[in-house]
Amino acid sequence: MTTHKTSPLGGRLVNWPMMFFGPFVIIGVMLIIRRLVMGIGSVAGLNGGYPWGLWISFDLLIGTGLACGGWALAWAVYVFNRGEYHPLVRPALLASLFGYSLGGLSITIDVGRYWNLPYFFLPGHFNTASVLFETAVCMTIYIGVMALEFAPVLFERLGWKVSLKRINKVMFLIIALGALLPTMHQSSMGSLMIVAGVKVHPLWQSYELLPVYSLLTAFILGFSMVVFEGSLTQAGLLGRVPDERSLFSRLMRLIEVFLIVFICLRFGELAMHGKLGYLAHLDRYSVMFWVETLFMLFPLVVFRWKRSREDSRMLFLGALSMVFGGALWRINYSLLALDPGAGYHYFPTTPEILISISFVAIEICAYILLIRLLPVLPAMERDHKNYKVEVEHEPTNHH
Repeated sequence: MTTHKTSPLGGRLVNWPMMFFGPFVIIGVMLIIRRLVMGIGSVAGLNGGYPWGLWISFDLLIGTGLACGGWALAWAVYVFNRGEYHPLVRPALLASLFGYSLGGLSITIDVGRYWNLPYFFLPGHFNTASVLFETAVCMTIYIGVMALEFAPVLFERLGWKVSLKRINKVMFLIIALGALLPTMHQSSMGSLMIVAGVKVHPLWQSYELLPVYSLLTAFILGFSMVVFEGSLTQAGLLGRVPDERSLFSRLMRLIEVFLIVFICLRFGELAMHGKLGYLAHLDRYSVMFWVETLFMLFPLVVFRWKRSREDSRMLFLGALSMVFGGALWRINYSLLALDPGAGYHYFPTTPEILISISFVAIEICAYILLIRLLPVLPAMERDHKNYKVEVEHEPTNHH
């Protein structure tokens, strides 16, 4: 059960962000229907050399990485007993639920013969030798686990006290699964490109450490998104939610550990295998490497000063820098650093880009809608009293 007070934000459900992102949602839905009816070739520029494109690199690898906030906080709060971060759990969990669900949808529309997807759930058709199988199983179960983790929020709003009591009794098991499953499939997402061998540029190909890099960037992206989303919420709802800058500042110190480990391992691996010379090549690979590294280094340098760690704008910029750095590493190793040879080229089509934008728009619209309707965000004291009165006067359904 939560140890802090939460309440629905309330307010208008139709506002300018909903009106801005709404058309992108509609366009995306129409293009997905076109893809399902007319085939993947009607919207995508994929080919034999690039069977995976923007939908996998951005929507799945980056999307689920950005959705790791709930998982990362589960480790911090429940595994390492850092209870001070508990107020950040529910907003992060909601964003994670949307991110992973949309990541699963991106796999569905990316599979050429999507009507064969039900075979994945039939034991006689399990391909246990595939890294993709382990990734798909963990992701599928984890989406269900996150739905159960988020269920108390809905039960509280509906006044289902009996159901809330029952699910809280087994919440320790649900949280344990929620901490374990992403650890497995996030590392497996790094393993996916090991099989590509020399097709992946040496600056990103690492047969020993790709799974470790993937896991570290999951923590970096997850924690960074908690600070990023929290900073935006603080700026947009000034005075309506508690000031959590001190939590974000402490969280930044935790993220710095993962940043240092990631950077040290990367340069250590390059030095150990004699690949540092590639950094001096003034080609697009070395440029992309240095860009992603600079994004990672920026917060390590800036937050050496206490004044920067307590500045809301610098916290936002630092989180944004780490998001860019982690996301760039993921799109580099999975797409930009991949050269399948044989003259193959790939650039995402306009429909591919619009579908990816629509996924982001769906998440933003749904997030705004649910924080206004459900007790997700930490409440100001006066809001908590109003919410308590409201719930007490609702008819209780003993489900």
